Amino acid sequence: MRGHPTPPRTLATGEQPIVYVIDDDESMLRALANLFQSVNLRVEVFSSALELLHSSLPDIASCLVLDIRLPGLSGLDFQTELAKANIHIPIIFMTGHGDIPMTVRAMKAGAIDFLTKPFRQQEMLDAVATAIERDRKRREDDKMISNAQARVETLTPRERDVLALVAAGLMNKQIAAEVGIAEITVKIHRGHVMKKMGTRADLVRITETLGTRRA
Repeated sequence: MRGHPTPPRTLATGEQPIVYVIDDDESMLRALANLFQSVNLRVEVFSSALELLHSSLPDIASCLVLDIRLPGLSGLDFQTELAKANIHIPIIFMTGHGDIPMTVRAMKAGAIDFLTKPFRQQEMLDAVATAIERDRKRREDDKMISNAQARVETLTPRERDVLALVAAGLMNKQIAAEVGIAEITVKIHRGHVMKKMGTRADLVRITETLGTRRA
């Protein structure tokens, strides 16, 4: 690794993220651990992909720095196994022997970056910052979806109909005609929906995300 790193701004705020590093080169593991710790990142290092598979991953923003050529399960194969296991941790590949087909395969499968050794320290830190921010955003979205789903499940069938039509932009009078109930009844149902969902909830986003929006 080369250069003098500057801590990316995105790594300086919020909870302390964690970077997992897998490489069979002990000197590279030590160098990366020191680099990430210098910008207040938690680090866990492994010499093989199987070691990580047997570890528990805490529920915090994280990313994986992965050597593409490993003994046993290769980096690309490990990327495939993670996808099959529904583990969506962002991956930054590194290699001393990269080629274009390998890079294309990794990026098409969702890798954040593909760094060729020796890389600059700042290149790695920037890639990690991007990966962690993407993972943080994914976790926030997952939490929003989970909370929204729990709230939707408290709605009655009629309230769900009203929710879908409100999100579609219909006024109370239009909803009444669509559903076949009185406008005053729509107002009552709408009040219940807003109370249960939260008056500040983004109903359009929620219904689109959960697939409850009506045409």
